[in-house]
Amino acid sequence: MNRAPYLWICLRRLLTPTLYSCLLFAGLACNCAAQASQSVVQTRPQSAATVDGTVTTGNGTTVVSGATVSLKNSVSGVVRTSVANNSGFFTFANVAPGTYSLAVTGKGFSSWTKSPLLLHSGEYYDVPSIVLAVTSATSTVRVTASTHQIAAAQLHEEEKQRVLGIVPNFYVSYNPDAAPLSAGQKIRLATRTSIDPLTILGAGVVAGIEQSQDDFPEFGQGLEGYGKRFGAAYADDWSSTLIADALLPALFHQDPRYFYRGTGSARSRALYAVASVFVCRGDNGKQEPNYSYVLGGFAAGGLSNLYYPSSDRGIHLAVDNGLLNIGTGAGAALLEEFVLRRFTRRPKIHFQESPKH
Repeated sequence: MNRAPYLWICLRRLLTPTLYSCLLFAGLACNCAAQASQSVVQTRPQSAATVDGTVTTGNGTTVVSGATVSLKNSVSGVVRTSVANNSGFFTFANVAPGTYSLAVTGKGFSSWTKSPLLLHSGEYYDVPSIVLAVTSATSTVRVTASTHQIAAAQLHEEEKQRVLGIVPNFYVSYNPDAAPLSAGQKIRLATRTSIDPLTILGAGVVAGIEQSQDDFPEFGQGLEGYGKRFGAAYADDWSSTLIADALLPALFHQDPRYFYRGTGSARSRALYAVASVFVCRGDNGKQEPNYSYVLGGFAAGGLSNLYYPSSDRGIHLAVDNGLLNIGTGAGAALLEEFVLRRFTRRPKIHFQESPKH
């Protein structure tokens, strides 16, 4: 039996929509990198940093929208401002390295400050634990009411994340304190991923490669053979996403997303990424064995016995896919931790810059 097709199956399971689709657009990424090297001096300093965070109140799980965030350069005195969106999220892009002070204010809340804030060249800094205290003189405060509503707003932002503005990167959260998803929200995210044009295109490319190599010869050649290979490839994507990222996470109350760390030594971040294959965040916020991911890979492999040619079926299909699932999953997490963030475009919060008065 040719094992190469099963590597494709696993790669589609793990890399769709992030790493697998990135491979499809490797040529585009190289071209963009070449053009960026010529224009970066004109449009963005090579050493620019990025600062972002989420404004909360209470116990840190209720977001505050409309808060004003000010980033002041301690040397030049220049102040940049941003307004937290409906998810409490704010960001400052193209920040020159140096020493800053960060201040957050909101109507009905005490101010919050962080100083000094030292930014290094090219750093992505997520400001941790911005919690505003409610002032005692305030009788009414407008904040997001429920955890479900917070999760819905955050999920809406995550569904806009795309590598190079094209390839979907929905299953990574850059907010370490993101609210847990409900069962319905997990199914929605899996469905949104499965019907994305890049997911469908990816299945089409894999079917073309398999046909050119005459993988699964019982499917035959010609348009009919390609259609069967495309159907099997898309079924692999759909079943693995539905089982491992929606149904089992809903059953075990686990979060299917990868939570970007971004801090600490390279070694500690690498260990964190690899461990995410075996350890995940439960809906209760605690770390627990990643039953959903491990069992989901084996279950999806077993399900593929229903539609692949009889000569390629067997328990080995589920076992091979499950083991490959674990290995390539670790690689996917490493790329998320060290590479994909700087190429992932997220919704931007517009800010205004004003000189010091």
